[in-house]
Amino acid sequence: KCSAASRAYIPRHLWEELRGPLARETEAIPMGDPSDFSNFMGAVIDERAFRKHEAALQDAARDPDLHLIAGGECDDSTGWFVRPTIIATDDPHHDLMERELFGPILTVYPYDSDWETALELVDETSPYGLTGAVFATERRAINTGMRALRHAAGNFYVNDKPTGAVVGQQPFGGARQSGTNDKAGSALNLLRWASARSLKENFVPASDWRYPHMDTD
Repeated sequence: KCSAASRAYIPRHLWEELRGPLARETEAIPMGDPSDFSNFMGAVIDERAFRKHEAALQDAARDPDLHLIAGGECDDSTGWFVRPTIIATDDPHHDLMERELFGPILTVYPYDSDWETALELVDETSPYGLTGAVFATERRAINTGMRALRHAAGNFYVNDKPTGAVVGQQPFGGARQSGTNDKAGSALNLLRWASARSLKENFVPASDWRYPHMDTD
């Protein structure tokens, strides 16, 4: 999905607790023929996408700045299947944190900074701006995130996954290199296909050209 997360910023102290359970859940995801409803994931769209993801995973396996947490395998024997993969890095500007692969590959940066500094990093790192999400329990932290990431995600989620917008219920679209933020699925999108004109019809024609304040009497 184009709306799926490709990078995550997690406080390091939480990452130490989350890493194990997240890896186990990711490895347990069933993948295969989508006509079999017991599968959660299918293949990527075509061979071109598969080769791009395969190359990225092969490079990641050789990169000393990356640590494989889950997945990392590809299989083209019966389709273009790429296992859901989680990779961790201590470099917030690593290529995988800035490049969009459009595949089931998530790169995690465990941060040590304060919340505001982390938000600045999130906002400035990627050229895309389609979806994003903040998970937090404190309303102050959520509000700070919403303001700081105002232009980083056209569809912004709070304590929810950044996918699954329903046409007609949740207008969908993003800016930056993700598009023109037209919000498909809503009346807002129609404005992109229209040329607006303002009309005025006067039912009480003016009887004098002078303004009322010009009357000295």
